[in-house]
Amino acid sequence: MTVPFPSFFGVQMTAAVKFGGPYTTEFVTELKQRVDAHFRERGLSDKATPGMIARTVIILAITCGSYGLILSGRYSPWTMLALAVVMGVGMAGIGFGVAHDALHGAYSHDPRINRLLGYSFDLLGASSYLWKITHNVIHHTYTNIQSVDEDLEVSPLIRLSPHSQWRPVHRHQHWLAFGLYSLSTLFWVWVKDYKYLLQRKLGPYENKKHPPREVAVLLSCKLVYYGWSVVVPLVVLDIALWQFLVGYLALHLTAGTILGVVFQLAHVVEGPEHVVPPAEGYIDATWAVHEMRTTSNFATGNRLITWYVGGLNYQIEHHLFPRVCSAHYPAIKPIVREVAERHAVPYHEQPTLWAAIRSHYRTLKRHGDPALCPA
Repeated sequence: MTVPFPSFFGVQMTAAVKFGGPYTTEFVTELKQRVDAHFRERGLSDKATPGMIARTVIILAITCGSYGLILSGRYSPWTMLALAVVMGVGMAGIGFGVAHDALHGAYSHDPRINRLLGYSFDLLGASSYLWKITHNVIHHTYTNIQSVDEDLEVSPLIRLSPHSQWRPVHRHQHWLAFGLYSLSTLFWVWVKDYKYLLQRKLGPYENKKHPPREVAVLLSCKLVYYGWSVVVPLVVLDIALWQFLVGYLALHLTAGTILGVVFQLAHVVEGPEHVVPPAEGYIDATWAVHEMRTTSNFATGNRLITWYVGGLNYQIEHHLFPRVCSAHYPAIKPIVREVAERHAVPYHEQPTLWAAIRSHYRTLKRHGDPALCPA
């Protein structure tokens, strides 16, 4: 078995920034050989395990079951509100450990299965096609590189990079950010995908054009999402419009808060570097070393968190091996850490979820202070 590393995206990548510098490829070579041997010697597939499949079934059941119970109309408004919150937890779980693995090609060796599970992303209102461009390609290639990594530009109200333009509102961003994160899925399903679809510059891409088929799929899936999430409840349930809006907001504020916070803990915490593209276009490290410099793990000793976030608390292992199923990250972490230490490559990690959230808060506060971090 050959573990994909690091040219794993299956698309043509742009060359806005190149990786090189003083580091040799010894770290990359040893790491790939060691991880490849881990799977080969144990006769393991690097795709989904039975536990991963069981998790998928449970998360889908929680989400769809909550939706079905809400539509039954048999419960009090407070109970339906609680079910909307549970459904939001389930939606975030689908994004973490079902769609995310599938869209990276990490769930199955069969691309048809990955494609099918990846459509769960579209059915939740987010475009899997645009995600694969902005996340799989741009973010995973140009992590924490200012003006290239789209994940650093989530909102002009939040300054995630010390190299972004500073605005007066950023003085308060360490308080505002968590509230804004709660709006992330609402913004995604109603605005973000259309914005990305229409804007000509997308990360390193200039005048990005999208295949008509992908545009048609995006629009069709948006209609399906609006149908099940808005039209069906309003038609089926005997509730006032304001009651629906409260439930809809509860669903998205829950999912948005969870997704928004968890994804920020990988790169916008103390330790990981933020980079400005050098004038000559070369980052002073190989791609793998750059990923190690700009990425952090969190709460890897917490099995419940690992289960719920689909292994995405092992962000270092994910960034190095995104086409390896997240279920395997706990097993390969000791290999990655040992090889990193041998080659004097940084390995960033926050011990708990709360420690990572506190670190993110401090980082936001620092990035919001122009005296500490001038643009």
